[in-house]
Amino acid sequence: MAFSLKNLFGNKGVEGAVVKDERPKMTPAEEAWDLAKTVFFAVAIALVLRIVIFQPFNIPSGSMRPNLLVGDFLVVSKPTFGYSRASLVYPLTRLPMEGRLFGGAPERGDIVVFKNRKDGNQDYIKRVIGMPGDEIRVIGGRLHINGEAVQREFLGNVGTANCRGLSGGAPAYRETLPNGATYVVQECAGDNGAFDNVGPYRVPQEYYFMMGDNRDESQDSRVISLVGYIHKDDIVGRAERLFFSVDGQKAQFWEVWKWPFAIRYGRLADKVE
Repeated sequence: MAFSLKNLFGNKGVEGAVVKDERPKMTPAEEAWDLAKTVFFAVAIALVLRIVIFQPFNIPSGSMRPNLLVGDFLVVSKPTFGYSRASLVYPLTRLPMEGRLFGGAPERGDIVVFKNRKDGNQDYIKRVIGMPGDEIRVIGGRLHINGEAVQREFLGNVGTANCRGLSGGAPAYRETLPNGATYVVQECAGDNGAFDNVGPYRVPQEYYFMMGDNRDESQDSRVISLVGYIHKDDIVGRAERLFFSVDGQKAQFWEVWKWPFAIRYGRLADKVE
């Protein structure tokens, strides 16, 4: 009995057969609306992630050398300390909100991003040194907390590009805080810098005392008129990990051919400590 492939497989069953799309073609206006919806949802998701989970930041100055370098890009964790006005994005950071939701407290030694109210709510990144109620003092370049000198070990000189007028590196020390947090600091002016004999500072309740690791090149809580004590509600989050790092001295933005040689590959994905 004669039969055909069309009868056996049906109109859509033969491999290679052309299947006609029955959907009506979108008008230009409908295509534009569909694209706008896609962009809107993508932006909305990015904003939610930025506000609720992680926010990217870049390091614009050398105040945290030798641990963070100019050109480092890092992510800051929002859930770690909960949410406040500082957790939002501009212009929502100007809303008259107080308090923290799901609030957590930073620990001594954490590197945090915060809003500096004395500098137009600019983002600053420093290390938490003083907790509420602490007395902070620097004597001869040596950090003291509540009357006790912080343990400090000399590591020698480290190379740096952020010590004005200094060549051959800067003295570096490993500090260990009372809770065991440890990190490296550098002293561009040795123990004779402008901030090497300051205090005492008594940290108010609900406030924290912040310092940069580049002790002689950092504008931080030691400068009361410009930074001072940082309220808990002004903390954005804790710096967690680098996701990119580029040496701007090796390539300008327009020098695309130099970009691969300017990336600091050894710092990619490093944990912030």
